Amino acid sequence: MINKNLLDKEVQKYITNNLSSDLSEIRLKKSPFKNVTSLEIVQQIQGKKIALTKFPFLNKQKNIIYPPHINLEQASSQSTALFKQKIIKGEKGIDLTGGTGIDSYFISEYAKEFYFIEPDVNLMDLVIHNFHALNRAHINFINNTAENFLNQNQDFFNFIYLDPSRRDENKNKKFLLEDLFPNILQIRDILTNKSTNVYIKLSPLLDIQKTIEQLNLSDIYILAVKNEVKELLVKLNPQTSFNTNPHIHCFNLETFQPEFSFYKDEEKNITNVVFSSPEKYLFMPNNSILKSGAFKLISLRFNLKKLHPNTHLYTSDNFIENFPGRFFEIIETDFSPSKNIHNKYNIINRNYPLNTEQIKKKYSIKEGGENYIFFTRTINKNICFLAKRII
Repeated sequence: MINKNLLDKEVQKYITNNLSSDLSEIRLKKSPFKNVTSLEIVQQIQGKKIALTKFPFLNKQKNIIYPPHINLEQASSQSTALFKQKIIKGEKGIDLTGGTGIDSYFISEYAKEFYFIEPDVNLMDLVIHNFHALNRAHINFINNTAENFLNQNQDFFNFIYLDPSRRDENKNKKFLLEDLFPNILQIRDILTNKSTNVYIKLSPLLDIQKTIEQLNLSDIYILAVKNEVKELLVKLNPQTSFNTNPHIHCFNLETFQPEFSFYKDEEKNITNVVFSSPEKYLFMPNNSILKSGAFKLISLRFNLKKLHPNTHLYTSDNFIENFPGRFFEIIETDFSPSKNIHNKYNIINRNYPLNTEQIKKKYSIKEGGENYIFFTRTINKNICFLAKRII
C-alpha cells in the first residue's frame, strides 16, 4: 500500500532538506509527521539521493515515490536505459521483470502496446503511481511472474525484455545464470517462440565465454558508464542452431568514445600481434573492451603494438585520435620514482609483480598531481615510465 502522505509538501520539504543528514539518526528518531514513519522518510531520502546521479530525470518530476533501496540497487541507470531505448523497439513489447520501471519507462516510449509484468504487488502499485505522475499512460500492468505470464499468454511480441532478479529469498546476491529469477536457461525456448527480439540484462561480473556457451546469443552489448562496466545486455539468437560467434558491441556511455564491435571469432583467429617497448604514445582501451577480451583485435584495428601478451597496454609513434579509451604521451621511458619522491604522481599498475600499495610503500610515492607513472611489463622486462594524459 502506497502512503500518499509522503507527497505532502512539508514531508517533501523535510526529505529534501535532509539529503545530507545521518540516516541512522533519522531512523531512530520519532517521525515529525503523524502519518509518515521515520523508516518511510529514510527510504525516500535514500531513493532521492540515488536518483540524483543514477536517474536524474526523476528529480525533475513531482509526486515521485521511491521504492526500497534494494530495488533501486539493481535498477538500470538513466544512461543505460536510454541506450536500450535506441535498440529495443517495436509496436508491441513487454518487460517481464518490471521492477522499479526505469527500463520500462524508456523502452515503452515508442511502443503502441506495452506490458509490464511484476510479481510484487506493492512494487507494481508504486510504479503505477510513478508512471501516472510521469504521464506514461499506455502501459498494461499485470501482477504475475514471468513464467506464469508466458505460459498463460499466446501473444507474439515485437520485443521482450527481462532483467532477472540477482538476489535469492534471503536477499543474497547471485550472479550465475542458473541462480537468477526467473531462470533464463529454463525459459529460453519459450521466450524465442514469443519474439525474435529477446533482450536480457545480466550482471557485468558474468564471464563472457561461459555466457556464450550457456545461452544461444546473437549479440552481446557491454555497457560501461564513464569507464565502469555496469551491465551486460544480451540478445537471444532466434535461430534453433547454436551460435558460438555472437556479435559483441562495446560502449563507454557518457563519453565521446566510439563503439568498438566485433564477432567473437575475430579475436580468436588473430595470430600476428606485434610487441614493442613504449614508443611516443600509450593507449589504454576502455573497460568495456577489456571486459570483451578483444586484446589482440584492438591492436590490429588501430595498428598498435602491444607491450606484452598479458599487458593490455598499447603503443605507437603515431597519435590515434578516435581510439576508444584513454591516451598518454610518454615523457620518460626509463623513470626512477625513488629519485623523485617529493613529487606526486597518479599510479597505473598493469601486469607488474607488486600491487599498487606495495609500489607506494617501496618508492614512497604520494598519489596525485598531473603526471602518471606506469608500472608494467613488456615482452622483455618489468618497466616503469612517466607519461602525461592527453585530454
